[in-house]
Amino acid sequence: MQFLQKISETEMELMEVIWDCEHQITSNELLHIFAQRGKEWKPQTISTFLSRLVEKKFLIATKQGRSNTYLPRISQEDYALWETESVLDKIYQGSVKNMITALYDGEKLSDDDIAELKQWFSER
Repeated sequence: MQFLQKISETEMELMEVIWDCEHQITSNELLHIFAQRGKEWKPQTISTFLSRLVEKKFLIATKQGRSNTYLPRISQEDYALWETESVLDKIYQGSVKNMITALYDGEKLSDDDIAELKQWFSER
């Protein structure tokens, strides 16, 4: 997978909305969506975040008239995989066993989770 840069919480929030859209989206549409969610951003603020996401290769910007439309360059699934691999490498030395052990020791895995994992591994 291509090298990606880490994105901020706000950038991730924008990406989640863009991933949920099934069409190209404009900054005005994003402003409207976030206003409905109680976030009143200024146009320049959202434009700055979108520009950063284009620079980081998360979005493709296409000029349409006087404004841009945006499409994701990477799928949400691919980004989740990249983030997971990044955490796995940085914190758990690339070991899935170490990660699962940490989750188990931290009591983050329920008996149902463990049963599901056993079932999943047995099917592989």
